[in-house]
Amino acid sequence: MTKMKTCKSVTKKFKLTGTGKLIRKSPGRSHLLAHKSSKRKRAMSRDKLVDKGQLKTYKLMMGVN
Repeated sequence: MTKMKTCKSVTKKFKLTGTGKLIRKSPGRSHLLAHKSSKRKRAMSRDKLVDKGQLKTYKLMMGVN
């Protein structure tokens, strides 16, 4: 059986922590920010953790066991 290729878009969007969790950026921070509140923009600037339900799928796509 051949080796599974890593999905390059996933490796660019997610970062693996030392404990095996995945960190992602919040969407909606590139443009159209004038009508969004400061509180909302501040909350979106922080990194988020990937849900447990999606964790296995993304790790498999990244080539991490």
